Amino acid sequence: MGVRILVVDDAPFIRDMVKKQLRDRIPGLELNEAADGARALALIKQWQPEIVLSDWEMPIMTGEELLREIRGNAEYAKLPFIMITSRGDRDHVVKAVQLGVSDYITKPFTPEELLRKVGKQLKAIGKMPAVAPVKAAAGQGVAFGSIDVLTSGRAETVAPKAVSSGTAALLQTNPLLTKKDTPALAPVKVQAKGKAQLRFPNNVTCACIIREMSLQLMSCSMERVDKLPTVFDQVVVDIETGDSQNLARVNGYVHAIQAAENRPDTLAMKIIIRFVDNDPTKFETLSKYIAQNY
Repeated sequence: MGVRILVVDDAPFIRDMVKKQLRDRIPGLELNEAADGARALALIKQWQPEIVLSDWEMPIMTGEELLREIRGNAEYAKLPFIMITSRGDRDHVVKAVQLGVSDYITKPFTPEELLRKVGKQLKAIGKMPAVAPVKAAAGQGVAFGSIDVLTSGRAETVAPKAVSSGTAALLQTNPLLTKKDTPALAPVKVQAKGKAQLRFPNNVTCACIIREMSLQLMSCSMERVDKLPTVFDQVVVDIETGDSQNLARVNGYVHAIQAAENRPDTLAMKIIIRFVDNDPTKFETLSKYIAQNY
C-alpha cells in the first residue's frame, strides 16, 4: 500500500494541480480529495490518510475548524497537517502554528515548495518513497528530484457551477475569449472599475487596473514585468476598495494573457484571471463590490 495523502480545497482547479504534481513525482501515492473540512473529516475517519494538505479558507468547515477537530481527537492528534493559505501575514501563521499545524504553504506556490513541504512530512513519519526520475523543465531547479512547472501541462478548465449575468457580458465582449469558452448566457453587462494586486508564484507581484469583472473571472490591464505569468499559473487577487482596505483574497489562475499593443516593446499587457474559489462568503463580497462599481 502506498502513502495516502488527502487534498482539501474548495477550488477543484487547485485540488487537480496539487494531485497531479504529487502523483507525477511520488510513485505509489494514493490520493483522495475533499471540497471542505466536513467532508475531509469524514474521509480522515474512513480512509485514514497519512498526510493532510488543506486550504484554510473554505465554506461549511474551514481549515482552522478541521485542524481543531483533528488535534482534539487523540487518534489523529499527530496526523501531519499542511496548511495551504492565501494569507502569509505573521499573525495568521502564528495562530495556525499555535493550533498545531505541521507546516504551511502560501498561495500561489511553486511545485518546488509543494514537493519540499510534503517531502519533509514524509520523512518525519518514515515514509519517504523513491522519487520518479522525471527530467526537469528548462530553466527549472530540482526539488524532490527533477520536477516541471506546476502549471506546465494543460489543465482542464473547471466549469463554474453557476454563471452570473456579469460573466455573460465579459465572455461576450472580451476578444481574448473564444466561442468554445462561451456558454449560452443572457447579454447583461456588468463592469467593475478598480485596482487590484496580482500575486504569482516566485514572489512576483503586479498592480493592475480592473476593466471588467464577474463572480467567475476578471479582465484587467497590467504593466509588463520581467517574468511574465503564463496561462494556468496560479494567482491570488487582492482587490482594493475605496477606503484602502482589501477585499477577501480571491484565488484564481491565468486564463489568458496578451500584449495590449501590436509591437514587441509594449509595456502594456491584457490579462484575464478566472477565479477558482467556491466560498459563498467571497461570492457575497464580490457581488457587493460589483454592484457598487459597475
